[in-house]
Amino acid sequence: MNKVFFALTCLVLIAVLSCQNKKTVTINQPDRKWWKEAVVYQIYPRSFKDANGDGIGDLKGIISKLDYIKSLGVTAVWLNPIYSSPNDDNGYDVSDYRNIMTDFGTMADFDELLKGLHARDIKLVMDLVVNHSSDEHDWFKQSRSSRTSPYREYYHWWNAERGTPPPRYSLFDVNHDAWRYDLLTKAYYLHYFSRKQPDLNWENPKVRKEVFDIMKFWCDKGIDGFRLDAFGFAAKDTTWPVYPKGYEKDFSKYYALQPHLHDYLKEMNQEVLSKYDVMSVAEGTGNTNEDAHNMVDADRHELGMAYPFEGVDIAKPEGYSVLHFKQVFSKWDNVFADKGWLSVFLANHDQSRLVSRYGNDKPAFRELSSKMLTTFILTMRGTPYYYNGDELGMTNAGFTDIKDYRDKATLTEYQHQINIKGDMKLFMKTTEFACRDNSRTPFQWDGTANSGFSTGNPWIKVNQNYTTINAAAQESDPNSILNYFRKAVKLRHDNLVLVYGKYTLLDSENPDTYAYTRELDGKKILVLLNFRDHAAAAKTGIDLSKAKLLISNYNQPSSDGSLKPYEASVFELQN
Repeated sequence: MNKVFFALTCLVLIAVLSCQNKKTVTINQPDRKWWKEAVVYQIYPRSFKDANGDGIGDLKGIISKLDYIKSLGVTAVWLNPIYSSPNDDNGYDVSDYRNIMTDFGTMADFDELLKGLHARDIKLVMDLVVNHSSDEHDWFKQSRSSRTSPYREYYHWWNAERGTPPPRYSLFDVNHDAWRYDLLTKAYYLHYFSRKQPDLNWENPKVRKEVFDIMKFWCDKGIDGFRLDAFGFAAKDTTWPVYPKGYEKDFSKYYALQPHLHDYLKEMNQEVLSKYDVMSVAEGTGNTNEDAHNMVDADRHELGMAYPFEGVDIAKPEGYSVLHFKQVFSKWDNVFADKGWLSVFLANHDQSRLVSRYGNDKPAFRELSSKMLTTFILTMRGTPYYYNGDELGMTNAGFTDIKDYRDKATLTEYQHQINIKGDMKLFMKTTEFACRDNSRTPFQWDGTANSGFSTGNPWIKVNQNYTTINAAAQESDPNSILNYFRKAVKLRHDNLVLVYGKYTLLDSENPDTYAYTRELDGKKILVLLNFRDHAAAAKTGIDLSKAKLLISNYNQPSSDGSLKPYEASVFELQN
């Protein structure tokens, strides 16, 4: 009897302790998810590392650098499209969603990459490009073959006898015309992007099932998430209303979050996302903060994370306002303060280089401003995204000849400007600052030929500064941008307050500095950032005499709120 009583007592005690342990873990914590606590590293495969000497980065090249990726401390990799593609828009024109582009390797290579990442506790997030396909996809070939084809309704067609379709703007078309006439069936098809990227018809439930099956295929292979490319445009108003004159100046207002998009996302969640432990994030978030929030409010069962563009749209060739910068990021934080989740980023494959846009790429300030921007991205609430090469402070390419560019949007717009006799000098100046090719030049591994990217002729020119800006040179320098990035990533991993903590903007009207606190479970951290190439002061009203310095990009950081050029300092405040 005593043994039974003792056993029962033990079971009760174990249950009580178990409940107490669970309470301790979750007390005052929001709904914890691995993707909220992740640091995402974006890899542009074509430009990362070439293993076979053909001048094009590939999967085996990425595999050869897995230990480097692990050393960064990142916990997820977002891979730009690697599916079969004729490569009209660098892989964003998919001809086979269940196969690998020949340039990048084989499915066996992919399996090895996924296994290698998982062995290093790194998740893999794939681009899902389903607003449109390639015109070389079998669906489109069938669709254009006949008006009676069972695939006809996989795309948006306008039969010629109906007259000219209502104007729609195309981003990548030389005439900016999103309707392309096809002689075979005497009809126009819709393409918001290039002529070789016809838009899929999400109104058709068969299309939705095809996409969900594709997603299940990759989830079953073991991937950890999807980034939905241009998905805010997937739903179309198929009554095809005539838009007001000048609509193309703000086309997103008319293209984004059209009828039924939320229905499609709910269906996607029900059929796929809810069945796997995957991260889901959509490029673009509609036209308002409410639009963005509705896409990722957990109660709505759509997506997990918003990826808004307002932050990356701030930088201009003539500079940007720090006040505006603070207002934008503070506004977005406020929208997601209680529900939903946000991405935090300043660069990706569609933007020019981080330090050239938001920092200062002159030799005197490149390292300091790169570290300052790293500090910002890794101390804000939301999941940080970091684009490959920015951890080295890689800069814009400095191309001045149109022959050096490879970007589809740039080349078609160049021809368009010639056709309309536009200001070519202004166009080239803007292109030099903002072109997507700036972020797509080969990764600068070392100071050898072609920056160690390839033994062959690279598909796009290597930045000429690779002999001084490269990973090998920074590995051995404890004060390098690369090693600072690693320290900042570790700081974030070690402090959940930087992930989930309350954000409070300080000294909001200061035109030079950005100061804010993060607070969680009694822990409070202060972040001080100077966005200028001259000294400035952050007036926070906080006594730093007893504060603990956690990280700084200066050996002797300020302790009174005065900040040196591009200074970044993070303090833990004492209660």
